[in-house]
Amino acid sequence: MKLQRIILVVLVAVFTLSACNTETKKTPEVTIAKTPKLQKVAISISGMTCEIGCARTIQSKLSKKAGITSAKVIFKDSLGLVEYDANTISEEDINTFISGIAGGDLYSVKSSKQVANFDEVEK
Repeated sequence: MKLQRIILVVLVAVFTLSACNTETKKTPEVTIAKTPKLQKVAISISGMTCEIGCARTIQSKLSKKAGITSAKVIFKDSLGLVEYDANTISEEDINTFISGIAGGDLYSVKSSKQVANFDEVEK
């Protein structure tokens, strides 16, 4: 009788432990790349005092910002022409970034406007 109890306890323990397999199989994650949603914006920038120091600095920093595909700053028109991926960065983020260049004391965005073609803005 004692031997039967021991065998029964061992069998229950084996079945319990084998039934409680907590190991889960991991399925590989599939990453779907979003196609770029390119937008163009013309930005009126105030506070620039020179072409080389100000306009080129803003253009250089914009060109290096993640999500921006191209940037051109025209000093004489106080204008920034920026093409960006709307999946990565927003127009508001770009405006905030420009206003924060040089500690946020020099440049500010007066206005920004979505455009279909930069040629229309430069004329």
